[in-house]
Amino acid sequence: MDKEQIQDIIAFIRGLYPGRDFIALHEPHFSGNERRYTQDCIDSTFVSSVGKYVDRFEEMIREYTGAKYAIATVNGTAALHIALKLAGVERGDLVLTQAFTFVATCNAISYCGAEPVFVDIGRDTLGMSPDSLENWLRVNTVIVEGNCYYQPHQGVAVPDVETANSLGLKRISACVPMHTFGHPCQIDKIVAICARYHIPVVEDSAESIGSCYKDRHTGTFGKLGIFSFNGNKTITTGGGGMIVTDDDELGPLAKHITTTAKKPHPWRFEHDRIGYNYRLPNINAALGCAQMEKLPQILRNKRETARAYRNFFADFDEIEFIDEPIDCISNFWLNAILLKDAQAREAFLKETNENKVMTRPAWILMNELQMFKDCIAADLSVSQEISDRLVNIPSSVR
Repeated sequence: MDKEQIQDIIAFIRGLYPGRDFIALHEPHFSGNERRYTQDCIDSTFVSSVGKYVDRFEEMIREYTGAKYAIATVNGTAALHIALKLAGVERGDLVLTQAFTFVATCNAISYCGAEPVFVDIGRDTLGMSPDSLENWLRVNTVIVEGNCYYQPHQGVAVPDVETANSLGLKRISACVPMHTFGHPCQIDKIVAICARYHIPVVEDSAESIGSCYKDRHTGTFGKLGIFSFNGNKTITTGGGGMIVTDDDELGPLAKHITTTAKKPHPWRFEHDRIGYNYRLPNINAALGCAQMEKLPQILRNKRETARAYRNFFADFDEIEFIDEPIDCISNFWLNAILLKDAQAREAFLKETNENKVMTRPAWILMNELQMFKDCIAADLSVSQEISDRLVNIPSSVR
């Protein structure tokens, strides 16, 4: 692709976002009751972790996603940290995930004292590949008393957990697939595979509010799911997250430990376990309530933008637009294209950003980062190819 073609793309994007000197990748959209609700919150003086808006925001997420419980947190990373702990992840464990993800996924695993194990992604979803997951589990694990252990050398008999521990085998205590850029992965297949290996699934749905797989909202397939409402997400609370689950034990427990594990009492400060000060402030939730009211409109707008990109890039031989996968309704949080190779990607990034049209490459693969370079990994050839070729393009509400 030559410079003239890149300039044609820049002109098209500027046509989508007219009158802007600088076109951001994804900026928040405020067109509803955001100012009114936040002012009401200020006037009430309930701006911290108690108030009507945080309760209402949780209720809105429950109703929208169909989850039985929704627990608001200060950010998506905190939500994932707690979800992993509730799923049973302990120090020294292994957690299956994808190398093609944002670093927060692996950070949350590390907060639990566990280590990530990286499997490949699917070319069709950019999320965890069920085939890569199942192939790795079949070759590298053993089931002992209802627990899955990493055992790369299959010759040694492991009759019980005591033997597994004496051999130093590490337990695989969770699987964290991500719905990348808002495109649902094949989550039903992943959950079914993990069930056969006794591994709970925690869905990293940080990017996928408004996305559905087979008419069911992302985040509701696994034992727990999480969302992020960071400033650059489809809807925002400035900073915020949410845990969702249908589990009658874990739902209330999530609320309890994210509010410092304080036992209910009018004045006494009694705490019954190690807790976390992770509760979303009421003033942030006020913003979230206003954003949720506009979510259907926001999603329609973003789908129109995706359709415009799809039609435009259909005429380019060396560019592939990332569309929603089969059986999916994607929120198109961040639109993405695949270029011919890493060299073409770098040329595109340089030209667009120099012309004040913000584009960005995919994340550096987690197994290439210093803190995760020694972690166990399956063959990651698809992850590597996509990482080399992918570019995110402006996706704000127009």
